[in-house]
Amino acid sequence: MGGFFGVVSQQSCVADVFYGTDYNSHMGTRRGGIVSYNAEKKVFIRSIHNLENSYFRTKFEPELVKFSGSQSAIGVISDTDSQPLVISSHLGRFSITTVAKIVNLQELAEQILSKNQHFAELSGQGINQTELIALLIIQGKTFREGIENVFRHVKGSVSMLILTDDGIIAARDQWGRTPIVLGRKDGAIAATSEDSAFANLGYQTERFLGPGEIVKFDATGEQILRPANQEMQVCSFLWVYYGFPTSNYEDRNVEQVRFESGRLMGEADDTEVDSVCGIPDSGVGMALGYAEGMKKPYMRAISKYTPTWPRSFTPANQEMRSLVAKMKLIPNRAMLRDKRLLFCDDSIVRGTQLRDNVKVLFEGGAKEVHMRIACPPLIYGCPFINFSSSKSDMELISRRIIADLEGDSDKNLELYARTGSPQYNRMVDEIRSRLGLTTLRFAKLEDLVKAIGLPKEKLCTHCFDGSSHF
Repeated sequence: MGGFFGVVSQQSCVADVFYGTDYNSHMGTRRGGIVSYNAEKKVFIRSIHNLENSYFRTKFEPELVKFSGSQSAIGVISDTDSQPLVISSHLGRFSITTVAKIVNLQELAEQILSKNQHFAELSGQGINQTELIALLIIQGKTFREGIENVFRHVKGSVSMLILTDDGIIAARDQWGRTPIVLGRKDGAIAATSEDSAFANLGYQTERFLGPGEIVKFDATGEQILRPANQEMQVCSFLWVYYGFPTSNYEDRNVEQVRFESGRLMGEADDTEVDSVCGIPDSGVGMALGYAEGMKKPYMRAISKYTPTWPRSFTPANQEMRSLVAKMKLIPNRAMLRDKRLLFCDDSIVRGTQLRDNVKVLFEGGAKEVHMRIACPPLIYGCPFINFSSSKSDMELISRRIIADLEGDSDKNLELYARTGSPQYNRMVDEIRSRLGLTTLRFAKLEDLVKAIGLPKEKLCTHCFDGSSHF
């Protein structure tokens, strides 16, 4: 999905934007970038690196000196485009970075080209969506008008930071699917995707931008350019998977939501097991809550080797993702041997990695492997954010099973999404069988909503029930 960090300070902001951007690295990454504005020299200074084979800090730390003296900057961890971009336009010079997914990218690109405009940036020989967003913005007479133009035309989601010569403009997606949070410390204001980036940099969280809200800020304060919309569809998968444990979205802490979700499931589970375990990292919070709910001990029967292995979705091809998934998780045979174990994980997408993990657990001596998933089955692909690298709904194990059972992957989807229906039960049992599990259960949607603590209509649950809209 990606994440960004921007800051305007009365002092040099190089350290803050460097570490603040790095704290978004867990959001998944292929590219990293920083742009600063040096007011004394009146220049934008930019650096972009490929992060597929390295980490943000190792690529950017050696060149931080070139950003020295800058008092405003933005940085991004991107899973798609090379960014930030620097644009010269009738609105003035500015730099832009985005967290976005544009479903109608090609259609919008063709409209722009038909007006005799052009694209200078390429992403994998395709259109750079951040450049497309910039071109939509400069069709407006003001930044607000231009950003509203983006909201009108883009199907998907777009949140952005725009660095100008007199501050930063932060604009949250009009449905609020992806977050932006403002933080403040003496002499500086920052905006970021994850408030976990603030704590060690001395910022206090001030507030979360509302859906469609546009603000401009400098080191002394903020100005609301566009008020927030009333309707919101923030992505529920942020709490299930993407969020760092210490992060908050809409004032709901990620770890607390995961713990509560597990506790609710655990209280209703009478399966006879010896202990509860979490699949690192995002399954751990749920497993701690599950153990509490079941009144069973929490044990670490599998651990993640963290020093060198990145998140498994980062590599571009499935073979490499599977290798990374296998190599980074090390089973503890002493705790597996002859035990009935219940494991918690965030989700099942393709099922490939989990199937391989289950095989390893049984090979390590486990007598039974029960799996509990923190969200309902993924029935619909996500058109709003890049929560996985799936290119087709048929990459979802649920849709492949529906195709096998019905002869049509699109048939009776509402019934398969309904917890407890005959179709749902048959699909879940088939997933269990294909993954080699003793038992398998998914969280109920109503329990996930309850754990998050927001009204259902404020959450995007499209991937579970197909309910959200553009």
